[in-house]
Amino acid sequence: METQLIQKLKTIFGHDSFRDGQENLIRALMSGHDTLGIMPTGAGKSICYQLPALLLPGITLVISPLIALMKDQVMSLKASGVAAAYINSSLTPGQQQEAIRRARNGAYKIIYVAPERLETPQFLDFAREADISLVAVDEAHCVSQWGQDFRPSYLHIPGFLHALPKRPPVGAFTATATLQVRQDIIRMLELNQPFCTTTGYNRPNLRFVSVKPTNKLSMLCRFLDDMGQSCGIVYCSTRKNVEQVCDWLNDAGYSATRYHAGLSDAERRKNQDNFKLDRVRIMVATNAFGMGIDKADVRFVVHYNMPKNLESYYQEAGRAGRDGDPAECLLLYSGQDVITAKWMIEHSEDNPELSSKEREEIQKRDLERLKQMTYYATGKTCLRQFLLRYFGEVDAPAQCDNCSVCEGLEFEVDTGSGRRTSPSVKRAADKLQRQRPKEPELTGWEAAMMDNLRRLRTLVAGRKGVPLFLVFSDASLRDMVKKRPRTREDFLSVSGVGEAKLAQFGDLFLAVLRDGLEPNEAMEQYADDPIPAPAPARKAKKTAPWTPAEEANLRREFENDTTYAAMATNHQRSQTAILRKLMEMGLIERGE
Repeated sequence: METQLIQKLKTIFGHDSFRDGQENLIRALMSGHDTLGIMPTGAGKSICYQLPALLLPGITLVISPLIALMKDQVMSLKASGVAAAYINSSLTPGQQQEAIRRARNGAYKIIYVAPERLETPQFLDFAREADISLVAVDEAHCVSQWGQDFRPSYLHIPGFLHALPKRPPVGAFTATATLQVRQDIIRMLELNQPFCTTTGYNRPNLRFVSVKPTNKLSMLCRFLDDMGQSCGIVYCSTRKNVEQVCDWLNDAGYSATRYHAGLSDAERRKNQDNFKLDRVRIMVATNAFGMGIDKADVRFVVHYNMPKNLESYYQEAGRAGRDGDPAECLLLYSGQDVITAKWMIEHSEDNPELSSKEREEIQKRDLERLKQMTYYATGKTCLRQFLLRYFGEVDAPAQCDNCSVCEGLEFEVDTGSGRRTSPSVKRAADKLQRQRPKEPELTGWEAAMMDNLRRLRTLVAGRKGVPLFLVFSDASLRDMVKKRPRTREDFLSVSGVGEAKLAQFGDLFLAVLRDGLEPNEAMEQYADDPIPAPAPARKAKKTAPWTPAEEANLRREFENDTTYAAMATNHQRSQTAILRKLMEMGLIERGE
């Protein structure tokens, strides 16, 4: 089995070896055991159930709380050549029926579903008939009312499992869980003597900084200037703060958008997509944004306001640096943050199903968590050690040399007038910048090639309508530069390159690496555009409006898995027109 595991790991996901904890969890699931994996964000939890899914005979169901997570994961799997789908409320009833029809016919190996979907008769009928080899529960801490993201719908998962003719092994995964939450996960999901792995909470690539500036906006702007064109998230505690900070940043010339629960679904989707596809650099958001956002190249997370607890803080901060490269986690503290957080806890009505006694107990717990969060933000001991000890790693080193306390940075910073040119702001930000980890050193040729590969990646991602990291991460690009592959076989040795990415991008990137073509020249010669540019006018095909009969035929062809090229021929239209019409009809999404 070992050879088979490593082979799939490389050919599908492009990795030569497992990360800490992955192989043992995978082997346990493959052997039919329930598992509980507690692994920090970016540690590779998804591979722990995606790899078994490809090797086991039937379908793997992944229960996930957020639509955004499902879309990102499915998009990433498709890019790696894996047949995957999601079924959730973002699909029309017709699309949900079509997805289930295809699933019945064996079209998918992995299906992502929202926990609410498990209770619907249509899905339950499908699940009872399907060969389900594995059920993975992502963000498993959502099952615990003692966790920071309790979702009552997670309590229905055991009932769904009991309704199946045969209970498959269950893998539960989360990034943050105290001992009480771990015990809740095992008990509430009814895990049967699970194999448990905790790989540790430490993220060495993250730098933690907590400061108390007299003017937060001034400090934030100086920090953003120092981060160059890197992308990142700025978290605020209230919708009002999101609006104010986002407006201020845009007025000051930064590329920023916003996300909070008060926006329409359409605007939230648009803003989220613009951030994921690198059309904007900064997302200003409440904690409604982020869980499961699969964007690996986030270089910084700023907490403009202090969160209510360390679980939320570490989960949100952990969205930086998922690719393993250095990233910044900056907390801008003020005493008002504590007052606001306390008020929100005391007036919370998140879960009306709780009894008054349970609500009182949870409020006490939340106030104690706020106290711990405040101790972290204002403390004078290593910030990393404080976090790790909070999550149970009592032997965490007393000094990490990668946080503001260990580096001796001042906690209280006088930012003066609030102008971006304030000298005191510059001095404070310079201290932050001075010890910031730098990208690995590159020679002159390597730096120039890295720049070319990044430009090529941007062109490819723009044409395909996908985030940059779904083409290649910066780590993969650096590995290309270091290894200088000359052949397609050499290209397979690059970290993050599997067979699907070799087929899609191998010749294209080799044209720049080996043949010295400029990125735009390589695109002209080698890029396989899934949404071709419109043909020249002299070759233009039919452009008349679609008739109802044509739309009905197109729908039937799509449901019968007719290729886009064949559809274009049948309707005497370009593939671009076909794809646009399918998107207009709600049958596909951009990037499918």
